Amino acid sequence: MFKLKSFTKQCVRVWRLLKKPAKTEYTTIAKISAIGLGLIGIIGFIISIVMTLLQVALQIK
Repeated sequence: MFKLKSFTKQCVRVWRLLKKPAKTEYTTIAKISAIGLGLIGIIGFIISIVMTLLQVALQIK
């Protein structure tokens, strides 16, 4: 019971410190996330092309 009460107090303390992000902060986070997602997609696409080329090269021999 003590742990639950302590946890609840900590949650309330954190909740009081929360603030809504500003529009500029939100757009910055969105841009960085989109760039990261795009980079991961490009890396995956390049790996896919390399693997396909390797399979074709191995079948020719």
